[in-house]
Amino acid sequence: MSIIRPTQEALEEAAKTIRSGGVVVMPTETVYGLACSALKKKAVTRVFEIKGRPMDNPLIVHLADVSQLGLVASSWPKEAELLADRFWPGPLTMVLPRKDSVPLETTGGLDTVAVRVPSHPIALDLIRMADCPVAAPSANLFMGLSPTRPDMIDPAIQVDVDITLDGGPCEVGLESTVVDLTGDHPRILRPGGVTRAQIQAVIGQPLGQFPPNSVRKSPGMHRRHYAPDVPVELVKSVTKKAAGLVFGEPANSLQVRMPQDARGYGALLYSAMQKIEQGGAKKIFVESPPETPEWEAVNDRLTKASAEKSGS
Repeated sequence: MSIIRPTQEALEEAAKTIRSGGVVVMPTETVYGLACSALKKKAVTRVFEIKGRPMDNPLIVHLADVSQLGLVASSWPKEAELLADRFWPGPLTMVLPRKDSVPLETTGGLDTVAVRVPSHPIALDLIRMADCPVAAPSANLFMGLSPTRPDMIDPAIQVDVDITLDGGPCEVGLESTVVDLTGDHPRILRPGGVTRAQIQAVIGQPLGQFPPNSVRKSPGMHRRHYAPDVPVELVKSVTKKAAGLVFGEPANSLQVRMPQDARGYGALLYSAMQKIEQGGAKKIFVESPPETPEWEAVNDRLTKASAEKSGS
């Protein structure tokens, strides 16, 4: 399937495809997603099959605006209203009680639903024109690197989708922050483009962590995820002959100089690792970023990328 410019005609065709149960690759401000109607069981199942994703791994439902929240969530607390008012549209996902209209296939069999309003104008236009909530997990094979540019999309994904829209590079480059609002206390399930401190400042209380061995209410909670095919190792410094991500001047063609700020680093992370892997590297060494709060999302992704594959 070819990658096409998001003209009005292309958006209309993509919206029609989603309404009829098809699958479209759409850009968001975080990563590119496999978009389908969140309310059609067959479409959702097809997305799981394309990705090779376990059916118990929930999808995030994307809305055009906060007024659509009642289509997918049966209720929401005051904290949800505060967070939506501050961070939507944007890279924040909230886990809320599921409305019966949302198939269990979409929510991984759970009575909760993960939902957000993206800020990318193409995504918003497409969701409005499709006139339905849209499920849109990363347009990658399960556990692989999420594409942040259209040319990063795996050919194995491209061959199975109906339309791919070119929205250019993703601004954030890391998947959305996920906060669970269905328990006794709000908690972070996955760090992302909205920081823990920003959320806590809005809701006026500290956020808890995901308890070990609890039910996964959000994507991105596996030990290994968002990883290239080659091994990744975090190190204090990358040697001159090694391939990897560095903060200083690259010493060879398989080293990429990374931004000193967490936001810039996150936006470049996946494309930099893919570039090194495609350059022929057998292993990617990563100069460890600071372990400060603003780097939480980056360090989360690097920890998952460097985890050993099961059985290895």
